[in-house]
Amino acid sequence: MAAASPLGSFSENATRLGMRIQETLTERITRDFGSSTTALFDTEDKTTDIRKRLDSTNDKEKIDALRRLIAMISKGRNVSEFFAQVVKNVASHNLEVRKLVYIYILRYAESEPDLALLSVNTFQRDLTDSNPLIRSMALRVLSGIRVAVIGSIVTLAIKKCSADVSPYVRKTAALAIPKCLSLDDGQRRELMTILVNFLNERSPLTIGTVLVAFNSVCSDRLDLLHPHYRRLCRLLPDADEWGQITIVNVLVRYARRMLPKPLVFQDHNGATVERIDSDLQLLFRSAESLFFSRNPAVVLAVSRALYYLGPPSDTPKIVPPLLKLLRTSTEIERVVVEELYIIARASPELLSSHYSRLFLRSSDLPSTKLAKLRILVKLMKSENASALLGEFTEYVHDRDDSVAAAAVDAIGTCARLLPEYTSRCIDILIRLMKDGIDAVGSSAVRVLKDLVQSNRRETVPHAAATAAVVAVEGIASVQTPAEIVASLAHQFDDVRHPRAKACVLWLVGQYAAASISTTATTATAKDGVQAQAQIQVVPGVENWAPDVLRRAVKSFAHDDKAVKLQTLTLTAKLLSLSPESEILGKLSLYCFSLARYDQSYDVRDRGRLLCTLLADICPKLKTVSSSGNNNHQNPIQEQEWNEETTDGGGDSSRGMITLRKEQIQMILFQGKEPSEEEPDPVDPTMTL
Repeated sequence: MAAASPLGSFSENATRLGMRIQETLTERITRDFGSSTTALFDTEDKTTDIRKRLDSTNDKEKIDALRRLIAMISKGRNVSEFFAQVVKNVASHNLEVRKLVYIYILRYAESEPDLALLSVNTFQRDLTDSNPLIRSMALRVLSGIRVAVIGSIVTLAIKKCSADVSPYVRKTAALAIPKCLSLDDGQRRELMTILVNFLNERSPLTIGTVLVAFNSVCSDRLDLLHPHYRRLCRLLPDADEWGQITIVNVLVRYARRMLPKPLVFQDHNGATVERIDSDLQLLFRSAESLFFSRNPAVVLAVSRALYYLGPPSDTPKIVPPLLKLLRTSTEIERVVVEELYIIARASPELLSSHYSRLFLRSSDLPSTKLAKLRILVKLMKSENASALLGEFTEYVHDRDDSVAAAAVDAIGTCARLLPEYTSRCIDILIRLMKDGIDAVGSSAVRVLKDLVQSNRRETVPHAAATAAVVAVEGIASVQTPAEIVASLAHQFDDVRHPRAKACVLWLVGQYAAASISTTATTATAKDGVQAQAQIQVVPGVENWAPDVLRRAVKSFAHDDKAVKLQTLTLTAKLLSLSPESEILGKLSLYCFSLARYDQSYDVRDRGRLLCTLLADICPKLKTVSSSGNNNHQNPIQEQEWNEETTDGGGDSSRGMITLRKEQIQMILFQGKEPSEEEPDPVDPTMTL
């Protein structure tokens, strides 16, 4: 008895293999049309000659004409004008003629339904033909005629073919069910009865199309699969490739709704125990063998099944098959990397040892490169950060700007996640800031801005201006935010991209408040001789901030609008920190004068707004603000008004609210606090 079980299993497998080989051979034989038609594609088409041949009594001439028409169809030509002549040959006694006529009618049955109706009786007779290809093509043509009055005839034909001895005919009948239902919804009850009987199908060639019809007609009726679930699992390895995809997807939906989820718990000894339903295990055993399928879609379907249904111990099994598909083709690789990203996002440890197989290649699609970069960022940890940083540094020179920008973002992510690599990342970003490619330079500046701003532990209002200290996680131990901004300020002339320049100006304004308001002394070495140079310092402002403003004002007329707006904002911030400074006063007057005559409405409005805001703490700006608000005044009256406001003889604040220095700083440096519904703006160039 012990030896009988393996023998019975071997006999059953041999029987199934024989049935599968027989069905495959039958399908291929029935598709054989005879001689080759390659020469037809190189023949000049003559319409009159084709019409004569179709009306000929010689079957050989008809076959030649029909082959010419099908060759023209394959080349995209519209040959529907011959429909009437072709339909007349549908009742030909020559088997080859009938095959070719059916192929033609299948192509134009929907566009010429009235003429196709003339041959319905012939199609019904062909349903009893001895050739399974004729029977299946007759049903395909019959279900392809889009006329509602023949819905009952099509239903009867489907019912008859559903019991055909040929699996190929039954396959055609299953595919005809959704067509008939879309043609006449009144046949739903009869078609549902046929479909329920179809679920008892035991042929691997047919079962896939039966489930395609099931998904189209009643995809939510998973209860109909209760008696057939285990049989479908056993048929899964023997089904055709595209049928396997449909079967796996249907069984996954069934298992997620009808079967219990695997339980993972620890026993009294602390060992991890997994409890899996027997029916779910049957699905896993049947599906795992499909990892070796030559069809990538089958491998992806099985991978999804194990990922969403399987216990944690089975999840690592899906990684090697997916990685193997990366070298198949660029199109398949594009799909696979998205599946790998889902795995990396939830369980990065499964891919951490395979990160080198996800490196970018020059032949990859840009979208594939971006997806791989997202995966590599998820897999980043201390053990592989050095290798990944080297890769990211190379990727910034990619010919696609979006990939280069994503690589720069990946370097910034490494700086945030791994504090021990922060100094190296900042050095790389500062070096990239000088890159000649605008996308790389602007992205480097933007990432540096995010590093300074995103991970604040404590933010002291810049209005205090005496000891503003900002501690940034991962950066405070290496470089303070003020030191990073100072590096950006000294290299301001190397920044070319408008958005990057705007970010630098915004950062300079935010961190321009000096921590110690004393006169600074710097040492410069030349030819081995130490020289001390005294630098005039604006009280309350870092030494490098006024020089950045000077360089920005110098190119104000030729800059982009975003840069002009941030130049005006920087001017206002510096002036609010040191309104008594003569240097800042002159720079401010010059900057606001340029803004007053700028071509952009936004720049002129921003200049007028800031000039009016600062007029209370800097009386020199009242001349600009008053002249801006009185553009149509008499020149003599304007001069008298300016003299009065400058000498202090007039009460310019009469009837107006006067803001203190601290209030103006709060407006400029903090602005409006975003509400819970309104997120903080990402682009600083759009805010003060």
